[in-house]
Amino acid sequence: MRRLLLVTASSGRMQAIRRSRVIHFQQCTMPYLAALTPPGWDIEHVDEEVEEVDFTRHYDLVGITFHTPSAPHAYALADRLRDRGTPVVLGGPHVTLLPDEAERHADAIFTGEVEDTWPRFLREFEEGRHAKRYACGTPPSLVGVPQSRKDLFHRKDHSGGIMFATRGCPSKCEFCSIIEMYRGGLRRRPVEEVAAEYGSFSGKVIIFWDDNIAADIEYSKELFRAITPHRKWWSSQASIHAGRDDEFLALAARSGCKQLFLGLESVSQRSLNLAHKSFNRVKDYRDIVRNIQSHGIAVQVGVVFGFDEDQTDVFADTLEFLEDAAVQNATFNILTPYPGTPLFRRLDAEGRITTYDWSRYNARADVVFVPRRMTAQELLDGFTWINDRFYSPRSIARRLSKSPTGLYWTLPLNLRYLYAWRKHGAARLDGTARLHAADRS
Repeated sequence: MRRLLLVTASSGRMQAIRRSRVIHFQQCTMPYLAALTPPGWDIEHVDEEVEEVDFTRHYDLVGITFHTPSAPHAYALADRLRDRGTPVVLGGPHVTLLPDEAERHADAIFTGEVEDTWPRFLREFEEGRHAKRYACGTPPSLVGVPQSRKDLFHRKDHSGGIMFATRGCPSKCEFCSIIEMYRGGLRRRPVEEVAAEYGSFSGKVIIFWDDNIAADIEYSKELFRAITPHRKWWSSQASIHAGRDDEFLALAARSGCKQLFLGLESVSQRSLNLAHKSFNRVKDYRDIVRNIQSHGIAVQVGVVFGFDEDQTDVFADTLEFLEDAAVQNATFNILTPYPGTPLFRRLDAEGRITTYDWSRYNARADVVFVPRRMTAQELLDGFTWINDRFYSPRSIARRLSKSPTGLYWTLPLNLRYLYAWRKHGAARLDGTARLHAADRS
């Protein structure tokens, strides 16, 4: 029996940054990859958010997945293992975006999706021969995708199960890496297979790790009907289109949807248009949020600061909207041009990228480009200001006093965010990060 270690890599700095977020769900990549592994392998999984790799143990093969801000750490981990004679393979978003870089730290790399390439690589590895690079050609079918290995989920993250129903997104936002990762467009798993996996989790709360659960409204309605009998709670990401379809919302609520994450991105229409997300209409935001809430579904919004049309007043404008709309939760990010995205290519061509240190591409503690209508320091200060204000007792009271949904759980969640931000959030924006951003403005 060969021994395989799968690692979901996370640098110490990213772990510190995520502590201010309260909820940061475990990736489901490695539990799914384990399910795709042929018999004959004894599989372990290390999620570095909660445990460390044990270098005293022997493995015949190690696979590592990671996102851009953990790339330097993942490469160091791979180099250390290879120095010990352990073969290492790398995959995931950053590898797909920068394969030539990743290849220098691995015995083999995987770009794109791996349903077809992972089993083929393992067969060749067992035969003593394998390629250096495995690239996804035709997007693999999602029919018959095995259920993830539930024994490899280690993190206590407020969920009872993490899975996916669809893959990809039909939108082409300039700053998003999804369009580079999944070139096959939107694809769907068979509804009956998704419902079976949904029901197989013993936990009450399920997270759909979809890029956009509302990308195909009619498919989603069929899915919601299929999972309703399981009487679980669930949450997922959705585009703004979800708030325009009352049947979608009614079926979602009936099936157990308690919260939807909406990528509103900005309260500036000019910024949205520049980011190729003009289908988000700011004038519709309040009606969209209130319509979702009227079905008993809480709203968490994602907001990005630093678009070329953003000025310093965008922070106060955003807070005013969020409080007026009684948004239950919000996630704020600093615009980050991940390598390989259209945004990165544009800013790089304009000479506005200030560092290629991927550890700073964390979207929360560093500015890695020259903003157009404010300084980098003003962007960092505004990001800190809105986090301070949004999760202040005053704002929590103002928002939730008007909230028609789930006060019994949204209030404790907001208070936990308040505690986490004050303990871990503002402190992480230390002088080093601020100086790095400011000296290039």
